[in-house]
Amino acid sequence: MSPDLLTVLLFLAAAVLLFAINRPRMDVVALLLIVAMPLSGVITMQEALAGFSDPSVILIAALFVVGEGLVRTGVAQRMGDWLVMKAGRNENRLLGLLMVSVAGIGSVMSSTGVVAIFIPVVLRITRAAGLAAGRLMMPLSMAALISGMMTLVATPPNLVVHAELQRHGLPGFGFFDFTPVGVPVLLLGVAYMAVARRWLTVRGGAKPKRHRPRLADWVEKYRLHEREYRLRVAPLSPLVGQRLSDLNLRAASGVNIVLIERATPRLGDRFVRPLAHTVLEAGDVIYLDLSQPTVDVDHVAELYRLDRLPLTAPYFSDRTHEIGMVEVMVPPTSRLVGKTVLTGKVRSDYDLTVIGLHRNNSPHPGRLLDTPLKTGDTLLLIGPWKAIRRLQADPSDLIVLTLPAEVDDAVPAAGRAPQALAALAVMVGLMVSGAVPNVQAALIACLLLGALRCVDLSSAYRSIHWQSLILIVGMLPFSIALQRTGGVTLAADVLIATTGGASLHTVLACLFAVTAVLGLFISNTATAVLMAPVALAVAQTLGASPLPFAMTVALAASAAFMTPVSSPVNTLVVGPGNYTFGDFIRIGVPFTLIVMAVTVALVPLLFPAF
Repeated sequence: MSPDLLTVLLFLAAAVLLFAINRPRMDVVALLLIVAMPLSGVITMQEALAGFSDPSVILIAALFVVGEGLVRTGVAQRMGDWLVMKAGRNENRLLGLLMVSVAGIGSVMSSTGVVAIFIPVVLRITRAAGLAAGRLMMPLSMAALISGMMTLVATPPNLVVHAELQRHGLPGFGFFDFTPVGVPVLLLGVAYMAVARRWLTVRGGAKPKRHRPRLADWVEKYRLHEREYRLRVAPLSPLVGQRLSDLNLRAASGVNIVLIERATPRLGDRFVRPLAHTVLEAGDVIYLDLSQPTVDVDHVAELYRLDRLPLTAPYFSDRTHEIGMVEVMVPPTSRLVGKTVLTGKVRSDYDLTVIGLHRNNSPHPGRLLDTPLKTGDTLLLIGPWKAIRRLQADPSDLIVLTLPAEVDDAVPAAGRAPQALAALAVMVGLMVSGAVPNVQAALIACLLLGALRCVDLSSAYRSIHWQSLILIVGMLPFSIALQRTGGVTLAADVLIATTGGASLHTVLACLFAVTAVLGLFISNTATAVLMAPVALAVAQTLGASPLPFAMTVALAASAAFMTPVSSPVNTLVVGPGNYTFGDFIRIGVPFTLIVMAVTVALVPLLFPAF
């Protein structure tokens, strides 16, 4: 063993030890390695920093932005709602649906991208169900890794091994050649995690204390029950083609229009705000709040030819993606003091509708729209979340007192889910077709999301999890160092020497084990690059078909379950799941052995060696 190789192995051992004790933080350890390894002379400083320009790192950053686009447009929330709806209160069913969904989507796109997209979905699910995020983050990463065993394009290691076969004049693998192994592994993974997640050291309270009111609390406090109505504008209604400012419904009929649902959405904007210049159309569904309890809604419906529709939830609580509420106070310096809600033009100036008034800690019994406001009055406003956030930035006339708990789930670009899905479809299509490199496909999707106003620059930069990227960048130099010092060649020679004369199953098991162990320290793509030639050399020595050996390497490269640095997929869930190095050891090592057993049993049947 050369002195340089010994030095690299010492660095590797030190890094693993620090990861294991979690002192200091893993991204800090990565920075220490970037600084320290060039001092050994094995690699240069430029090579140590090369990870910052590595396409996989840029790809991960871009996929964070794609995930943010799906969150901001409500796609992620709807996915989480669907999972919760199908699973009910059964945590095992939720786990199974989550893992199957992730593995299915990951079979046609980057597993790292799938995790970046599903992390906010899982966080929302666990928050709604009162679970610690650590209960589902590990199953998420495991399912994403298993997705790499589903199809040829599911993960880069599969393509690396496929390309190595073709370079040797062999046909390579078909698109679904991996599926007969991946499906049994996925089913075993679901069953395994249903039992094994109890071994996790789950941190963080399952049911955090509530410090903010919910919308339902305000509905009770301001006595909003039985004030909400849904009505559809009939084709012959006199409201068709009229601007709201011309109709003046609030003054004429005591009717507050809270939201308008378009019958024919434009560019995905299904819901529109009731502004002065808004023109009503036939088929529009208007959400009304009757500010005056004496108003006869049936008379209003008959007068304006509106069709009554049933409510779908108490006081529009099923529309919290589009609209929210905020409690504000009128300060002494406010221009609204002495004015009514109508003369103060609250809705025109703030894009928010007043639906409640508290004076002296009790609901005001008078006519809401005609009551002059006083200093200290508390108002309840309803409207788009964007307008509520603008109100926070300008406290001159209205001081924001309380935001509801639902603000955490607010969707800034709720009407642009179709555009976000279209950008995602473009990215997946480009990745599957191979027309452009994966990183370019992801960057194209980011630009589309920005052009379609699904994300803005500020939210895009905030969405990138820099701690995960630094950790990945810090580990990449080990691949260069191990190759340069002969560590990989030494491992290959030992493998060939120790497997001479052994049975096929034993050779495949050893090949799987070496690949999986090597994947503990370098990326699974680099592992595939290094081990694919070794697999073909072993097959040639034995006079066997190279396909089962190549398939074993590809599957083992995806079986990176054992440490948080084995794969970017694991690294991404460390923070949200609040995991330690030991959590991955306890869960990952037994399952890796299970996957090895399945691989050794099935691969020779699917791809005969002799």
